[in-house]
Amino acid sequence: MTSTYSTDPRFHAVVERRGTHSTKWDYMEKLYGVSAEDGLAMWTADSDWPTAPCVLGALQRDVEHGVFGYMATHDEYLNAIRWWMKNRHGWDVENNWILTSQGLGNAIALVIDVWSNPGDHIVTFSPVYHEFRVKTEKAGRVVTECPLARDGDTYVLDLDDAQARMTGKEKILLWCSPQNPSGRVWSRDELRAVAEFAARNDLILVSDEIHHDLVYPGHEFVPMHIAAPEHTDRLIVACAASKTFNIAGQRTGNMIIPDDALRGRMVRRLNSLDYKPSALGIQMITAAYSPEGAEWADAQVAYLQGNTAVFDAALNAIPGVRSLPLQSTYLGWVDFSGTGMSYEEVSRRVREDARIAPSAGPAFGAGGETFLRFNLATPRSRVEEACQRLTKAFSDLQ
Repeated sequence: MTSTYSTDPRFHAVVERRGTHSTKWDYMEKLYGVSAEDGLAMWTADSDWPTAPCVLGALQRDVEHGVFGYMATHDEYLNAIRWWMKNRHGWDVENNWILTSQGLGNAIALVIDVWSNPGDHIVTFSPVYHEFRVKTEKAGRVVTECPLARDGDTYVLDLDDAQARMTGKEKILLWCSPQNPSGRVWSRDELRAVAEFAARNDLILVSDEIHHDLVYPGHEFVPMHIAAPEHTDRLIVACAASKTFNIAGQRTGNMIIPDDALRGRMVRRLNSLDYKPSALGIQMITAAYSPEGAEWADAQVAYLQGNTAVFDAALNAIPGVRSLPLQSTYLGWVDFSGTGMSYEEVSRRVREDARIAPSAGPAFGAGGETFLRFNLATPRSRVEEACQRLTKAFSDLQ
């Protein structure tokens, strides 16, 4: 099977990350009890290959220059973001809409801080990116969880159920598009319905679009601003180059806020914190959002398609196990409910017998109780090794 898919050497070679202070590899034993010596890190969402050569080249030029003094946000950086959004996603963005945060997680925390108060409720549609709940609860707010419905392998909206859960205390809707952990790419109509739900309940709408470049052929990502332009007055788009280009450690993300009044509130908060972006971070994004970066991103998606195909074929051959087909992202979302095993037993087999550390499904909220999430952004040899280990760990089901 693997020969029919991309074996691009930029993604195929194994890069040793153990002993580099990598959260993904050097922290997994503490969290999951899986030693990096013989374990496979398939949890936190970063990739195991180097970033694009154009990004590395920009960093090398800065290193050779040798001076790392104060740097102002510059037009080349803003223009690169504009170019990327227009050419990759058909979205016309203005320079003054773009604000910079210390990564996407920081952007979510800032929005919660600016547009809500302790005790207020934050709406999520679960299962969803676990940091939505973490950031909400750290800030002393309360999650109003609205479960997505399941139609076979696909998650769908149930806005009638969501409406019934509203208490009037909700201030913000944290929305994930494409969806993490399932990889669902939402349609224009679904996005518009979500925006109308936010307007109906007077919610600030935060659209986390960080995975928007990792979309597989046959599916179309639509920015929320394009799907629902009439709701611009409540819209904040959170995005970053970090997942696409594997530069999350540079902690540089963007909040794109088209509405002047809405944006003004965030600008005042950033100014009060004396926040300024990382000089190297904005240089990396400027280099990434380019034609060279676009070619690299497309090649990465082609490689990920191969990883996903290998993984799905192996997991779906285990009786009672279902790896949901991905429309986007590199995050395999696997349902073990058909095995009849408890979550604890499934997790034990994966961690202790297969020596793999995936993300725990229950952390993603309602609907994740029987799932594990596997990061497939790793060389194919590791995906194949993971498949062999998982097949053996559940061999008694064959």
